[in-house]
Amino acid sequence: MSITSSAVLVEMNISVWTASKLDRVATNTVISDNQATFDAAQVHKNLMAGTTERKEIADYAAGCRLWHNTRTLAWADKGVRLLPTSSFLDYKSEANFRRDTFHNMIDRFCVTYPDWLDRQVQGHKALGKLFDLTDYPSAAEVRSKFGFRLVFSPVPESGDFRVDVPKHDLDEMRQEYDEAFETRVADAMRGPWDMLHKMLAGMSDKLVESDDDTKKRWHDTFVTNAVDLCALLTHLNVTKDPALEQARKQLENTMRGADIDDIKADPLVRSDLKDKLDAILNKYEW
Repeated sequence: MSITSSAVLVEMNISVWTASKLDRVATNTVISDNQATFDAAQVHKNLMAGTTERKEIADYAAGCRLWHNTRTLAWADKGVRLLPTSSFLDYKSEANFRRDTFHNMIDRFCVTYPDWLDRQVQGHKALGKLFDLTDYPSAAEVRSKFGFRLVFSPVPESGDFRVDVPKHDLDEMRQEYDEAFETRVADAMRGPWDMLHKMLAGMSDKLVESDDDTKKRWHDTFVTNAVDLCALLTHLNVTKDPALEQARKQLENTMRGADIDDIKADPLVRSDLKDKLDAILNKYEW
């Protein structure tokens, strides 16, 4: 199956105001007081010290990036990733929801920001003597420092060149592009294999019997994470790699009917499950 027909490229760019400011006066004081060299230390102020609203936006953005990376495959070095067309609609719906949530958080933050800053001017509570009103941008400037951008584009055909260059050079360019294209495909497909291996190895390690088994904590996610990964891999296997699909099905069959309470209570259940997981691990060249 052609990867150009089974996937699209997607780039997610999320920007967040850092609210960090280098204080040169405080930096010089620290260096001088400690008789250190000029580059020994720096004092960066957290302009939003005393409030968690900006950090909550930053944490949400980080969660969005993580979600994006788990639903797509690596493709280029600068942020463009491969999205299977089979999951495009679900991805787009979730991405739109996350983008809207992100913008709503920014709206609330920018509405409360001027009042919060006024309170700092009145009391200088959080930064104390480090407070400097000139460090703070306006609400409009703050808003401009946040952004959530999605760009979709088709995967270019391998060897598709439309440039007016001598044939010899064109053939050389086409060969180099084809080689790079195949490398990107191979690198992209390492992602699902790595995800599967990490899941199997982690579960197998968890099932190792030891003297302190009574202290182990078992959660429903031990089962549900594996089941969810099996569902995800049906989309991420954009080249229809038969070996990856076989390994995925083996894990899916292994986890079918697995019950976390049985796993937690019965060493024989744990041993049998570990044997099945290890059999998958030993079957493939990871």
